[in-house]
Amino acid sequence: MKSFSETYLKKLHIGSITAGSNVLMAPLAGYTCYPFRMMCRSLGAGLAFTEMVSANGLKYNDKATAKLLYTTDAETPKAVQLLGSVPSAFEAACKGRYTEAYDIVDINMGCPVPNIVKSGEGCALTQDLPLASKIIEACKRSGKTVTVKFRPGMNRSRIVVTEFARMCEDSGADMITVHGRTRNMMYDGEPVYEYIAAAKQAVSIPVIANGGIHSDEDAVRMMEQTGADGVMIARYGLEDPLIFVRLTGKSTDASKLSLILEQSELAESCFDETAAMDYVRKIASYFMKKLPGTKTCKQEMFRCGSMTELRRILARIFGETEK
Repeated sequence: MKSFSETYLKKLHIGSITAGSNVLMAPLAGYTCYPFRMMCRSLGAGLAFTEMVSANGLKYNDKATAKLLYTTDAETPKAVQLLGSVPSAFEAACKGRYTEAYDIVDINMGCPVPNIVKSGEGCALTQDLPLASKIIEACKRSGKTVTVKFRPGMNRSRIVVTEFARMCEDSGADMITVHGRTRNMMYDGEPVYEYIAAAKQAVSIPVIANGGIHSDEDAVRMMEQTGADGVMIARYGLEDPLIFVRLTGKSTDASKLSLILEQSELAESCFDETAAMDYVRKIASYFMKKLPGTKTCKQEMFRCGSMTELRRILARIFGETEK
């Protein structure tokens, strides 16, 4: 099997914006804050999206929501993901001060979580094409580049991937990302390549393939089977962010130890010590997956009381595994 970088790697043109590669990092609630996004970008990701942000929360100037949008000039281009179901709230969010620095607005029309769907948000929007269209048009009125992430349908008897993809393009979307699982599949099972391929065949805007990519081989297989314009890595990016290096062929001597220590320093510069430590513990826990003795290591991490102590523990844990 040929490598991704040899066969499929390219720059990605999204409206008037060009991303450095067609390997993207998905928005993940609780994880894709500024430090994590910057790490992914440094390793080769063409874009890394913020965790999903409530459009309505920004409308009411919710401080906790606004904190999710921390960024600096070092992050470019910038991509924010918004969640909601009210077109006017999306328009206000896109035109508001909290998203002013962001170049790309991604609309979450794929979240399968029950509370989100019951609220008429996320994947529920695949059942209401007129409303979904109004949301896209509302975002486009901000002048920003607009992308949409969605699933093929609620279940296999309610597949709307072709018509939904066309609606996105007709409403002004500059790119779509298709998660290859239906809503009832949640995050389990093999993605259905045919659904993503159908979306690619239906539109002329870029189509990004997402779902079930847990290795370099999975990324190549996804491109082979779907004809997509790129891939979006999700939870595997937390476990092994060096996948971005392997897929893009970027030159680096980074290790998990150097990455986690860099993350600790960047987090400290963005957040207070408590928030920074909470974030580093979460990321380190993912980095440790499949390593022996992780239970004891995690207990040590969560008992420590300062970032200095946490760094010493991390240096020992990852230093030993990388010898």
